[in-house]
Amino acid sequence: MIDGSDAITLLTEMIQNACVNTGDPASGGEIRSVRTIQRHLGQTGVVIEPLPGRASVVYRHEGSDPNAPTILMIPHLDVVPASADGWTHNPYAATQADGFIWGRGAVDMLNITAAMVVVFKALRDGDLRPIPSDIILAAVADEEAGGVHGARHLVEDHWPLIACDHVLTEVAGPMIGPVDTRALPVTVAEKGPAWRRLATRGTPGHGSQPYARTNAVVALSDAIHRIATHDQPILITDEWRRFVPHLPITPELAERLLDGDTVDAAIAEIGDEDPILARWIHACTHLTLSPNVVTGGSKVNTIPDTAELGLDARLLPGQATTDVEEHLRKVLGPDLFDQISVEPIQEMPANGSPPEGLMWDAIGDAAERHTGSRALAPTLTPVSTDARFFRARGIPAYGVGLFDDSLSFPDMLGMFHGVDERISPASVVASTQFLATVVDAYGQRLIEGRFA
Repeated sequence: MIDGSDAITLLTEMIQNACVNTGDPASGGEIRSVRTIQRHLGQTGVVIEPLPGRASVVYRHEGSDPNAPTILMIPHLDVVPASADGWTHNPYAATQADGFIWGRGAVDMLNITAAMVVVFKALRDGDLRPIPSDIILAAVADEEAGGVHGARHLVEDHWPLIACDHVLTEVAGPMIGPVDTRALPVTVAEKGPAWRRLATRGTPGHGSQPYARTNAVVALSDAIHRIATHDQPILITDEWRRFVPHLPITPELAERLLDGDTVDAAIAEIGDEDPILARWIHACTHLTLSPNVVTGGSKVNTIPDTAELGLDARLLPGQATTDVEEHLRKVLGPDLFDQISVEPIQEMPANGSPPEGLMWDAIGDAAERHTGSRALAPTLTPVSTDARFFRARGIPAYGVGLFDDSLSFPDMLGMFHGVDERISPASVVASTQFLATVVDAYGQRLIEGRFA
């Protein structure tokens, strides 16, 4: 078994690199962490830099059989912004205190990025036994803004570099469920982004004389209020049905979470004890709409003639992008809907991978070795990851790691894009060793012919 401690050093350096992606194409600066990985591997790799500083780096280690399926490990290098307000420690200092490494990206997802780099190096250097498969490491930019300059760019413009048969990526999380039946979460599916820009138009004029004027901001604020306060559409998916048995709740409550007529009341009950878990369950059972960015007006004394809203909408498997417009028409009513223009910002259907097959079995082998149980919880995540670009091509993609018991599953959920993001050094080592075992088990199943 590999040591894995190098991943702690890598994680620390990447947090300190502060590759902060604001959504502005000039932000990110992932080239800093590309340089860190190059130094660690002692190898340049293939650097893809569609914009200055927005860099991804790709490495390939050839296996013993050119006909064997290929594994792609694709972690991302960028992180979302963090203000020091509310944090116990500087979010970009990678402080080690109280049994944790603190910093933006500690769980999303620089811990797994570091682990994958160390696993790749160990296989390349012969510290892990050889496998028949080629293994590709692609540490990418821009995941936090849709992968436009990262994974999507590689898939659309550099496919031969990353062509693969199975993908390992995020989201990884701690074990879940009652102590005697705990399971390892494996992300197999995700909601689809259906972001929209809503715009209203008004009649400009002097702010001292608003009578009988059409104010674009007022119309937009009315729309925002209706969107934010209206019930959101429920859909109980097969992906959700597979996951619910692993939740640490009573069978009666689990049954209510699987019924569209009772799920909201069940979520509210869970929220009394665990609002973070309730929020996640709501996202996994509803088409969600969140009005997040508002612009309008130019001067205090001028009635605005334009106002815009950036709306984050997320589709569940089985929902279509047209469901967003249908919901908006219902919520806003024909009078207001017809006054508003709606255009897509970014959209992609929800997608997933079946919890079966060669990689799934290899993950089960690794879970059995490290936890004593093959119990895996196929998990739907409400966030978007780079896995969707590969699942759209029919390539199975899974997100997995291994945490110690210092954080619970809801603890981890609350840290994504939140304050006091942190992870224990033991979890970083555990994920590194776990992923090494997944790769090894994948290879052994190929050698022995034990795969679906």
